[in-house]
Amino acid sequence: MNSLFRNSRRKLSQGLFFWREAGEGVPIIFIHNAWNDSSQWVAVMEFLSQNFHCLAPDLLGFGESDCPNIHYSIDLQVECLAEFLHALRLEKVYLIGHSLGGWIAASYALKYPEQVCGLVLLAPEGVEIEGLEQRWQTKQNLMKRPPWIFKLLRLLRPLTKKLGLNSNFEEDWQQRQIMLQYTTGSQLLFLRKLPEIRAELLQDKLNFLTVPVLILQGEKDLPESLAKSEIYARETPKSELKIIAHTGNNLPEKCTKVVAGDIKDFVRRVSG
Repeated sequence: MNSLFRNSRRKLSQGLFFWREAGEGVPIIFIHNAWNDSSQWVAVMEFLSQNFHCLAPDLLGFGESDCPNIHYSIDLQVECLAEFLHALRLEKVYLIGHSLGGWIAASYALKYPEQVCGLVLLAPEGVEIEGLEQRWQTKQNLMKRPPWIFKLLRLLRPLTKKLGLNSNFEEDWQQRQIMLQYTTGSQLLFLRKLPEIRAELLQDKLNFLTVPVLILQGEKDLPESLAKSEIYARETPKSELKIIAHTGNNLPEKCTKVVAGDIKDFVRRVSG
């Protein structure tokens, strides 16, 4: 690919906003997940920038955008995105969101439907499924657990293994490190009060989405991820769910050509 990427920054009301940009034509905005930044979309943008104007911001609190000491919410990210698009005079766009980015993209389309031509949501977050409160509590406890607990569990691993006790401390430790690295993503998904998170969930609002929606979901992803995609597909009027075979999560990087092709076909179909 010979795409020429441009990295830019602009001062918004909440702080400095960074984005990657390539190509010309119909504007497509790419919104990353909770455990990444705009670099997640580079490979997909390389394919699509031959035909479209691709822009991928680092959300506020992520990557090279500012990380102000404020209380983060989905609505705050929506308003930052709205200010960003207004600053660039982009009046009608397609929004592509992965996981947390899908939640933000759908929330944006609900709040500003006149600005959105269509949505492509990859394994989107933002709806309630069974076990939400338990998962929320587990993540809260994981972040509150002192580091010495993990060190002790590591030392005791030979004994617990000998006794036939199953310990997930290595998996928990890795998850904790990711959550510490992406503190804004952790706050948005897990570290706020549960009633606040529930107030921003979309299962009761999706029927008000008026734009076409394509939902992409990996066949081998976690069951809860598939359940969320199915809720989006069931509750959204103009939606289509496509299951991508033989793959799990992280679709933008693991299934780049397939995802890029699906986005290209969707935008051309909607644009007529």
